[in-house]
Amino acid sequence: SGNVDGLMKGTLFLQSKKDSVVINLDSMYLKGDGNFKLSTYINEPDIFYLYLDKQDGDSLNDIITFFGKKGDIQINTRLNTFDTSFEISGSQNSELLNEYNSIIRKYNMQNLDLLEIFYNAQIENNQTRIDSVNSELENLIRKKYLYTLNFSITNSENEISPYIAVSQIPDANLDLLRKVYDTLPERIKESKYGKILKEITID
Repeated sequence: SGNVDGLMKGTLFLQSKKDSVVINLDSMYLKGDGNFKLSTYINEPDIFYLYLDKQDGDSLNDIITFFGKKGDIQINTRLNTFDTSFEISGSQNSELLNEYNSIIRKYNMQNLDLLEIFYNAQIENNQTRIDSVNSELENLIRKKYLYTLNFSITNSENEISPYIAVSQIPDANLDLLRKVYDTLPERIKESKYGKILKEITID
């Protein structure tokens, strides 16, 4: 449940993925009031999507990704910054996911800045600069991997830990992924993403 500040008309959908296909679980048509309440049945914490159809033909930046769980979760956001200004309560996994994404966004912005410099260096045929930026890009990728690995290990008591590993670094060194898996308590190993991580780490 929650509120979309500034929304005058639109439909909110609660969604999840099943076999790589996004499905609608619940929906609510809103008119003149941004307050909403959606529900579904859930067996364990998992990734869900709150999708807003403003009925303007543009679906970009209208999806909030969050970790759902049994119980009440509140999501409050604004119409104009739907997927960037939202606040969520009632789900520790979602709070951790937001924390992770905020850092990753900074890495991604650095990556874009470096790519721009790289392409300009290519146009200028500046090989020294190209080599330098290449090195910086590789270093940034390593930092991003290490941050993700450390985040998963640090938060091993939560379902977010194996989820981050399987969704962000599934191609990482198997020994590193096994290290993440070995830090998980038994109940997290038995969770959906704990089982997926186990499968990835098997030769």
